[in-house]
Amino acid sequence: MQRWITLTTDFGVQDWFVGTMKGVIASIAPEARIIDITHEISPGDITAAALALAASYNYFPPKTIHVAVVDPGVGGKRDALLIETERHYFIGPDNGIFTLVLRHEKKHRIRRLDNPCYFLPEVSRTFHGRDVFAPVAAHLSRGVKPSAMGTLKADCSQLSWPEAVRRGTRAEGAIIHFDRFGNAITNLPNTWLPGEMQLQIGRRTVPVCNCYSAVQPGRLVAVPGSAGYVEIAVNQGDARRQLHLRRGMKVRLVPQSM
Repeated sequence: MQRWITLTTDFGVQDWFVGTMKGVIASIAPEARIIDITHEISPGDITAAALALAASYNYFPPKTIHVAVVDPGVGGKRDALLIETERHYFIGPDNGIFTLVLRHEKKHRIRRLDNPCYFLPEVSRTFHGRDVFAPVAAHLSRGVKPSAMGTLKADCSQLSWPEAVRRGTRAEGAIIHFDRFGNAITNLPNTWLPGEMQLQIGRRTVPVCNCYSAVQPGRLVAVPGSAGYVEIAVNQGDARRQLHLRRGMKVRLVPQSM
């Protein structure tokens, strides 16, 4: 049975990189069904790739194969990985790109891809997306067993991910990402929003509402975001530019009466 294959990269669409990966997959597994999650990750931004993958993978059918290639260490000593979870497969470099996925998927097996039979005959030191990860995904979609592709590995690299902290009715976190609309995604889980709350960033206080349109156009608002984390936004505007926000800036959730 052919499986879905997703692609998440920082390759953009200007060059031939994504198309070539799809060509490799199609050559090995002509019936494979490929979906692009995104190719617009900023070059080398492993943190953004980890978030994009974690925010999207669980919306795909069981046994989907997720290929993630944001790989500034390509050609170096980092391993190539195949990770099996109860419902999905993940293929990519061992550089922390699967940090958030593995927080959600407690039951998993990690394999080091070390069987070149499932790579292209010639492996470039600069394009493992084409020569290693794409062919492995294609062979896996055709039914090759993960155990044939690599040996088990105890663990893999983890990003130094900022942890949100909750103390009673208050919580502290940080901005971890900006989407293309300029919304600031924090690491504060949506589940920490019961009751009347407000968000503080610097000297500003931002109301917490259920949607952007709960405030007038041009006004600040914090909302439960679709990725599962609280977002800071400007209704019909760009919060990142308006507030001069940066990744890593501290934010606080406090009761509205504070």
